[in-house]
Amino acid sequence: MKLRSIVIALGLAMAAGGAQAQSIDLTLSGGNPGGLWSLLGAGLDRAAKAENPDNVITYQATGGGFANIGLLATNRSDLGLVHDAEVKLALTGQEPFKAPVTNLQAIGYMYNWAPMHFFLKKSVADEYGIDSLDDLASSGAPLTIGINRSGNITGDVALFMLEAAGLDETTLEANGGSFVRAGANEQGDLMQDGRITMATNGIFIGHSSFRAIDENTDVVLLEIPEDVIAATNEQFGTSSYTIPAGSYSKQTGDIDTMALGAMVVATDAMDDAVAETLARSVLEHIDEIREVHGAMKQLSPELMVSQTVLPFHPGAAKVYKKAGLIE
Repeated sequence: MKLRSIVIALGLAMAAGGAQAQSIDLTLSGGNPGGLWSLLGAGLDRAAKAENPDNVITYQATGGGFANIGLLATNRSDLGLVHDAEVKLALTGQEPFKAPVTNLQAIGYMYNWAPMHFFLKKSVADEYGIDSLDDLASSGAPLTIGINRSGNITGDVALFMLEAAGLDETTLEANGGSFVRAGANEQGDLMQDGRITMATNGIFIGHSSFRAIDENTDVVLLEIPEDVIAATNEQFGTSSYTIPAGSYSKQTGDIDTMALGAMVVATDAMDDAVAETLARSVLEHIDEIREVHGAMKQLSPELMVSQTVLPFHPGAAKVYKKAGLIE
């Protein structure tokens, strides 16, 4: 066993030995039924039960991260799955929030590898000489661009990145194009049917919706300027990410972009002992969460504490400190 793993294991053992045994019964607000977040909910419940069979985490389907923050802000949910970008907007009271949300505290990061993708039909890219996001506005191409539905953070991020690269709605319409609001799977169908020329979204590399676009439509993955990535990270609290060469059929080189992450969030109303039990359950039984989806195999204790947009709940922080993960 590596030294780092031994230190973490010893820290967890100390945390378990010093903590009062307490069962928990919590509601977790997630997203649509059947999606990744519902799988994470099941994994969190299994991790909690592995710690104590009396522990219960009940998954509640909602409209997603923005809705979950609203529930947490008014203490109508114990826990919520939220994107880091949604938290950043909530903390500063930006749309769709009417005022800053100040009672949020982190339990743990679940992933930070959902990069933004911009797929453009190759015929359009070739005709107008487009290989980067900052070519779109000056190309004059009459693009129809798929943007995720209102209320989904990836739509907000895509619009911000396009505007940062010079393509706002006024410029797009002047070129004879338009934005088309559609979900991840819908965009693949729209690309195949010729109703959009460009698809945008922020999901795991190789997600089924991306595979459908790559396999059924002749597309290229656009490059993203460094200043656009930096501006997006500053605005949304996200992180830089690289989509490795060969991830898609016509992708010959690495594509630098940014990635959304998701975390489990509580509020300052949660009892310290409850948050401590929850965090310890996840750390000691992290494999229960890793096994819910192939993409979650990257989850590690170090990743769980790597978020920077929120303070950790004191109960969770106590566990991470004893495990040697944070100071």
